[in-house]
Amino acid sequence: MMKKTLALCMALLLAALTLAGCSKEKTYDSIYDKIMDTKEMHVALSPDFAPMEFVDTSKTGQDQYVGFDVTLAKYIADKLGVKLVIEPMSFEACQAAVSTKDVDLSISGYSRTPQREANFELSDGYYTNNESNQVIIMLKENAPNYTKPSDFDGKLISAQNASLQYNLLTEQLPNAQANLITDLGVAILEVINGQVDGLACAKGQAEIFKASHSELDICPWEFEITDDANVVMIAKGETKLLEAINKILAECLEKGLYAGWYEEANNLAMSEFAKEVSIED
Repeated sequence: MMKKTLALCMALLLAALTLAGCSKEKTYDSIYDKIMDTKEMHVALSPDFAPMEFVDTSKTGQDQYVGFDVTLAKYIADKLGVKLVIEPMSFEACQAAVSTKDVDLSISGYSRTPQREANFELSDGYYTNNESNQVIIMLKENAPNYTKPSDFDGKLISAQNASLQYNLLTEQLPNAQANLITDLGVAILEVINGQVDGLACAKGQAEIFKASHSELDICPWEFEITDDANVVMIAKGETKLLEAINKILAECLEKGLYAGWYEEANNLAMSEFAKEVSIED
């Protein structure tokens, strides 16, 4: 009986040690090494920014996430020889997840700003058309009257929190009232219902809103832009991954892939299956 008890105790101890060994998470010198070892690249994006990232309601699972940035993410994953895993979350959460390394990187219509340069590794710029024009969209009957900055004095203008548009709004229209929002879909409805005077957004986004809502139009006045490219966001210090992505971006530019990707994404964004989805934290 003593031998059986001892044998059982040894078996339980061995099982516990085995489980402990299995549960120990593997550590890596860099995110790049983790991606290459696990054969997965986890990318955060906020699918409420057509035509860069949005949802195709005719599809499910990972396939439902579409848009220019999704195509770019797939291209990068293919070049690295790994599987792409989209991690949908709010725009603010995307940036936080990169900082804490809960995701490997984020591709979500980011522009280069001094604050982001201080806190993240930012890739070389890719595709300029989406960021080249930053505008304000409002009710059609009001839009033609806004031709200069002073026309916005005292007006309530919405902009997504932690976005380029918010920075531009506070810098170039200091006498307007900035209304911070997280959900672009809700924000455009607030414009339509007269709860706010306008919404600051990329012109590509505004064109899609305008096509979907006949009561809206884009103001003649536009923000001044100095850097009109988008960038991939990576955790600070992850230079190995940064170098690999910059090499792939250079290849995309050399092959002239961006224009075709954007046209395809824009056409899909105009379809009946396109939907911008805001993810709650």
